[in-house]
Amino acid sequence: MQSIGWTLIVKRGCFCSKERLNINGSRYTVRERLAQGGFSLIDLAENVATRRCYAIKRVTCHSIEDQNIALREIENCRKIDSEHVIRVVDYELVGQADIVINTTSTLFIVLPYYKHGSLSDHLQLRARKQDHMPEAQILQIFLGICEGLRAIHETKPVPMAHRDLKTANICLSDSFEPIIVDLGSMTEARLQICGQSDAQRLQDEAEERSSIVYRAPELFTVKTYCTIDERTDIWSLGCVLYAMCYFNSPFDPIYERGDSVALAVLSGNVNIPEDSIYTEDMHELIKYMLRIDPMERPFIYSVIEQTHDLIQKLEGRV
Repeated sequence: MQSIGWTLIVKRGCFCSKERLNINGSRYTVRERLAQGGFSLIDLAENVATRRCYAIKRVTCHSIEDQNIALREIENCRKIDSEHVIRVVDYELVGQADIVINTTSTLFIVLPYYKHGSLSDHLQLRARKQDHMPEAQILQIFLGICEGLRAIHETKPVPMAHRDLKTANICLSDSFEPIIVDLGSMTEARLQICGQSDAQRLQDEAEERSSIVYRAPELFTVKTYCTIDERTDIWSLGCVLYAMCYFNSPFDPIYERGDSVALAVLSGNVNIPEDSIYTEDMHELIKYMLRIDPMERPFIYSVIEQTHDLIQKLEGRV
């Protein structure tokens, strides 16, 4: 029973600790636990000197490979300069992971704290009251997400892809601006798949890192000889826009029923509710991104252009 109680305490965020952390010479007091996963957890902490609150992510690494994967998130953040993509405030690696002698290291990452939580949290609150967001508000937030994604896709020296874009990985700032977070799955966008082992490797990676109800069709069954690019994120972006309208990804109900999400995604049937309160233009924008064939799917620039057009059209109507 103890572990159940612990889970409830974590979920409620009532983590009554006065733990002190020293990260790169800055001292923090842990206020509460925000989230906990397999090998990582996130605490709300206050900087002792400035009294400002931050989210401190700590990742336990069991091997050098674990360490490199964890550090990649920091490297990825540093490559991108956008107000719509999370920035790393500070970090420190403590200890040395070694799988042979069974020692671990801990990576502490200091991140901005967003008190409004994620877009997923916000949509769940609205879903309880069946309170649909107005179309104009959806498009303004969506445009910010697109700008963040454009910055990721324009990374130098090579374009990057997020690979796990979903409503839970978009935070909302104090002024309700969207911020793309969790860049740990980010990878080079353009991949040449040459042979079965390449295809299997990418498929396994996608299974591990990309949430199933937001995953692009080409990542479910990777073809033996093909090119994969940043348009995997455009599919996920279409699922995000759908969720902003109807509270869930179009493939959430299938997952919840225990049916095959892969089959549903590959069938290309996206169900727009008959009683939808949104314009046909909004429905078309969603479908524009959810094209099965990645070569027919738009790049982010076209999505931004269409979104601007739709905003202007709506303002004209008002």
